[in-house]
Amino acid sequence: METLTFTLPATDFVSVLPQIILTATGLLALFAGVFRDKNRPSGGLIGYLSLFGAVLATLSLFIKENTPRISAAFGGMILTDPFSFFFSLILCLIVVLTIMVSLNYQNFFKQLNSEAYYALVLFAGVGMIFMAAAGNLILLFVALETMSISIYALAGFHRQDLKSTEAALKYFLLGAFASGFLLYGFALIYGATGSLDLIKIARFIQSYPEILHSKLLIGGLALMTVGFGFKISMVPFHMWTPDTYEGAPTSVTAFMATGVKAAAFAALIRAILVPLDPLQVDWTAIMWAAAFLTMTVGNIIALVQDNVKRMLAYSSIAHAGYILVGFVAGTRLAQTGMLFYLMAYAFMNIGAFGVLALLGKKEGEYDHISDFAGLGAKYPAMGIAMAVFMFSLAGIPPTGGFMGKFYIFTEALRSGYIWLVIFAALNSVVSIYYYLRVILVMYFQAPEHPVTMPAPSPAIVIALTAATGAVLLMGIVPAYFWSLAHDSVFNLM
Repeated sequence: METLTFTLPATDFVSVLPQIILTATGLLALFAGVFRDKNRPSGGLIGYLSLFGAVLATLSLFIKENTPRISAAFGGMILTDPFSFFFSLILCLIVVLTIMVSLNYQNFFKQLNSEAYYALVLFAGVGMIFMAAAGNLILLFVALETMSISIYALAGFHRQDLKSTEAALKYFLLGAFASGFLLYGFALIYGATGSLDLIKIARFIQSYPEILHSKLLIGGLALMTVGFGFKISMVPFHMWTPDTYEGAPTSVTAFMATGVKAAAFAALIRAILVPLDPLQVDWTAIMWAAAFLTMTVGNIIALVQDNVKRMLAYSSIAHAGYILVGFVAGTRLAQTGMLFYLMAYAFMNIGAFGVLALLGKKEGEYDHISDFAGLGAKYPAMGIAMAVFMFSLAGIPPTGGFMGKFYIFTEALRSGYIWLVIFAALNSVVSIYYYLRVILVMYFQAPEHPVTMPAPSPAIVIALTAATGAVLLMGIVPAYFWSLAHDSVFNLM
């Protein structure tokens, strides 16, 4: 009688060490909240505990230096390569900066349940990192839902604020629909290729090129584009962005605008641009139009916004359009430009929202553009930091935002997408108006009512200083960051 044997897949816990540390820290934060004195605020203690775990997770990424450059773990579910390292590093830094911004934010919103707040940030970070390292569509979906459910709860954390509740509800309802589209797309891909493993899908398409004409495969690609398009705020799946960004706590908005977008683009590149690369002819025209509409709609509506959070929300939509220009070009150098831009975008956007969080107060938030009148002279360091972030978002040298656009647009020109680059350049010129408007108000407009900035915590001062330095460093000496992105793309799968 033949004996059936079952072999467990090879495990490599080093490949998921950052996720393990973040999960353990999140659970420890919840556990600490059970035993804390309810009459004494402990947001700072739990916040610093969470910060320690996030920093430790970031440092643990460098333990992999002696491991093979490209390897698969847990039966191919986890891919360990320079691509996953690059995005894991960005996402861990985003978690660290978000917690540092939140420490200051917590000082003025004592009613927030700090242990649950920091635990959700850490758990969302776990989902984001798994999205960047997923080698299987099932793990990718589970990771995306881990991230999304945590963000849904964080968006509605101001439970007494109707705007915050509305933000969470809109994000949840539309996110559920997007997840349905994405999962159905995965099912169609499985039906066409017989596998959920990304490497096996790529090999199957290379071995049987006739499958490229399969309606199942094309339908799966279309539905996956809808699902990922929601997460990156691509037009016409952007409707949730301004209301959710405005209603969510500012520290959460910073996390959503950077971490969610970076994780979604990582998954987009990993799950579509690489295994389904032979279908590029089919998606190029659609993504060309999507990139044009995304950057144009985002910039035009941002022009008339007086609420800075809504302005930055529409700005984030426009930046998704710029990054999609690299997706349309489709070359390895264009993908390198996308990764470089995402890193610069993370620093400049979390910095801009960090300044807004710095102006938090018990009665609400200073998020109207008129609230910034005179702040540049009254608080010079804060004014300089905000000016650097606005210049970078506008794509003005010498900042990381300028270099990111330069790399993407240059490669798109080489690929022959001249008109798309022209439209992107025109959009960048348009965006200068609303970014510089913030700077003009800060330095050249007299305040109608005095705005007093509460005493900042050391954590947010360090966070904003680090973000400002990173934005300038990526613009002045971009070679190291470019080589890091270049190495990750050219070793992708």
